[in-house]
Amino acid sequence: MRFHKAESAFFVFIFVILTAGLVTLHAYDFLHAAVDQVRNPEVLERVAYLTRLLFLTGVLLATALFFGVFFIYPLIREQVKEEGKLRAMTVSLSARSETFEHAALTDALTGMQNRRYFDDALREYLVEFRRVRRPIGLMILDLDHFKQVNDTHGHDVGDEVLRAVASCLKDMTRHHDVVARLGGEEFAVVTPNMDDELLARFAERIRKAIAAMAIQSGNVRLKVTASVGLAMWDRKETAEEFYRRADRQLYEAKKLGRNRVCA
Repeated sequence: MRFHKAESAFFVFIFVILTAGLVTLHAYDFLHAAVDQVRNPEVLERVAYLTRLLFLTGVLLATALFFGVFFIYPLIREQVKEEGKLRAMTVSLSARSETFEHAALTDALTGMQNRRYFDDALREYLVEFRRVRRPIGLMILDLDHFKQVNDTHGHDVGDEVLRAVASCLKDMTRHHDVVARLGGEEFAVVTPNMDDELLARFAERIRKAIAAMAIQSGNVRLKVTASVGLAMWDRKETAEEFYRRADRQLYEAKKLGRNRVCA
């Protein structure tokens, strides 16, 4: 049986406490036995004081051991189990991607996952996260004024912009996030195990990263921005309801002036 790094560190910690406890117990017994051979009252008083200190140290070590075994270790074990479930779910999704026809689940232009994969993955994530009772967020991104890019510079330049944004999203997301191009200039990111505050900060970093990109295509050099809508799953919504709520926040970001995050 292989242990997680956190569990191994905890076992080392418990071993150190047990060793310290045994040393303290030995010292306590040694001093207690030595008291009978001491005749000097002042020395006896100091030995007795030291004995009490050793006894108190032993009590503290026993308390730390009890707290570690019955409170800290269960928390570590639960975290390890949740991490294992998340990894298993990621492996399962990856296996499905390999099992299905690759072209049917991949966006040909950007090489990222497409709308069909996104819909399947979102539904599966909601089923699993309802069971483990962990948060899951959804981010919908839409490039601002993208039609003007195509109209002004042509679709080839527009395609380069889409590939650059897709590459940025892949670089900034985690291995178990679902990142997909939904169609046109719209992208989505499913962010499991991330609360609303972390999701908002994550989305803001992505928005700034896209705005900071300088995209070069031939003699054309341009910048783009993105509007972002966020939603945290309420554990009751269907995948379609969850998506529509995030999409409404995207519409709100567009209405408020674009190049912003709304949650």
